[in-house]
Amino acid sequence: MKESGMSLIVKRITRITVSLIFMFGVYILLHGHLTPGGGFAGGVIIALSFIHLVLAFGKETAFKRLDQVGASIAESFGGLMFLGIALLGVFAGKEFFLNVLPKGTPFDLFSSGIIILCNIAIFIKVGAGLFAIFVALAIMRIPVDDPGREDGR
Repeated sequence: MKESGMSLIVKRITRITVSLIFMFGVYILLHGHLTPGGGFAGGVIIALSFIHLVLAFGKETAFKRLDQVGASIAESFGGLMFLGIALLGVFAGKEFFLNVLPKGTPFDLFSSGIIILCNIAIFIKVGAGLFAIFVALAIMRIPVDDPGREDGR
């Protein structure tokens, strides 16, 4: 039985780089209120780490870690989490997105109140959404060598 995915060298390098990419995405997420970055940028980087797995190992091996249903559930959870954070302010003080957490000391990791929670929600939503889009495009690809195509490609 033929193994799916790329060569052994690419697979070995991918095992190393995927964890580094994942850690960098978490770093960008957690420091988004102090430096450029945040939930969107971190989510894109995390999605790229899963896409890297799909490209190197093939979709069957990568879907063992996160499949299309799991990505859809994570994306829905991220959206609901963001909405829940917004509604916390409504329930706590009658204002949408009211900061209900203490602000802390400037330039500390947890000094931003609810911004870090909003970044986490966006991180989950964007990362899972981009991975789901990639999976949909990978499944729906059109074969190039189709003799029945009329356009001659």
